[in-house]
Amino acid sequence: MASIEFVTLEVADPTAATRFTTTVPGSDAWLRLRASEAPTTGFRGFTLSLVVSQPATVNGLIDAAVDVGATALKPAAKSLWGYGGVVQDPGGAIWTVASSSKKDTGPASTQIDEIVLQLGVEDVAASKKFYVDRGFSVAKSYGRKYVELATPSSPVTLSLYKRRALAKVAGVAPEGTGSHRLAIGGDAGPFTDPDGFVWEAAPARHGK
Repeated sequence: MASIEFVTLEVADPTAATRFTTTVPGSDAWLRLRASEAPTTGFRGFTLSLVVSQPATVNGLIDAAVDVGATALKPAAKSLWGYGGVVQDPGGAIWTVASSSKKDTGPASTQIDEIVLQLGVEDVAASKKFYVDRGFSVAKSYGRKYVELATPSSPVTLSLYKRRALAKVAGVAPEGTGSHRLAIGGDAGPFTDPDGFVWEAAPARHGK
């Protein structure tokens, strides 16, 4: 079964980006940074989502991110599905931090329960077929709106979302041009998907 081993964010200022990543617990295991001046404007077509257990943890992670230069795109708040907020890191990538719980059940922590890379695509059905053809299995599918791909041995979950809908969740306009400034490392690569997301070959992790 295909998997993701790491995600690489391409950034203009690696020092500022490193300060940000220190606020994301455990990110050194799955996140890499690479200097890049590739032209890019507007929404880059993806978000990284950190799923946590309760609102206090959401608040702590977002406050820590803002303290090192992230920009709040959506303040943390309750919603129909739970509690969460959105920030844009100093390198331009968008992160959501969310919990399905609307109430705290204990002290705030820094534990992240799940990391989800959400790719904004033009045609969810076509992209789903593309990834299934490359060894991915479907874990959840909601027609032409959203697909979660099964990556049970991976540190990062992969999902496909309509680009305009993902931009709305992120609190930004859907338009964007140029590089995604993102590379995904996995055992299914190398390839470039229909929406221009680049995958790089990664060696199998120890024990696989």
